[in-house]
Formats: sequence, C-alpha cells, structure tokens
Amino acid sequence: MNIRNCRVCGRIFNYISGAPVCPSCRETQEAKFQEVKEYIREHRGVGIAEVAEACDVEPAQIRQWLKEDRLEVTEDSAVFLNCELCGAPIRSGKYCERCKLSMTKGFGDVLKSSRPAPPPQKPAGDEQSAKMRFLK
Repeated sequence: MNIRNCRVCGRIFNYISGAPVCPSCRETQEAKFQEVKEYIREHRGVGIAEVAEACDVEPAQIRQWLKEDRLEVTEDSAVFLNCELCGAPIRSGKYCERCKLSMTKGFGDVLKSSRPAPPPQKPAGDEQSAKMRFLK
C-alpha cells in the first residue's frame, strides 16, 4: 500500500498512479476540465487568461492540460507552447512532431542494440550432430 498526502487538499489517500491527488480532488479537477472544455467550445479563440478567469481555474492548470494533450491551442491563436527540446511552437503536448520522431527512432535504436544476439545457425549438412546416440 502506497500512502500519500493529496497535493491539493493535504488529505491522506492510497496512491495508485498519476498525479498525487486524492480521488475527491481528482473528480473536482475533472469537473473543472469539463467546464473549461465547454467554455472553449462555446467561445472559440479565447486565451488562457480569459478561460482561467471565466472558469475560476489557475492558468497553470490550463497549461498543464495543454501539455497533457487534453486541450489544444487553435492555429490562429496568439497563445502557443514551445517544444521542450528544440523550442519550436506547438499546439499541445511537450514536444514537436520532429522531436517526437527523433526520440522514437532513438528509443528504437537503443532497444535494437540491447537485444541479445541470435544463436548461430547450424550448417545445413550437419544433421548427424543433431541426433542422439549411445556411447559404447
């Protein structure tokens, strides 16, 4: 059992995974997220500050939802995020497509290099050695 204090309210809870937030606060955050999502849907092109004020949510929480790919900045918006590796402007998440592709390729290369070498192939004409026999 993994016991932690909630980051929001300070209550003790059984931590399973994700952010260290108790189930009650997680439900409250999810309700706020749905409210923000609905506000954005009804008021296209709004900025983070306006959404934060209208929905009584911290701007940092809205940025977190953008980084988690739960929200996305529109193409015509003055608000944008930066890729955490190269600094390129992005609409949501932490990394641009080019950096994601580069990391994926890098992880694939690491996995290939850490695999054990396949066992050596036996010559085709060496069937006698593969059979069992009795010794005298």
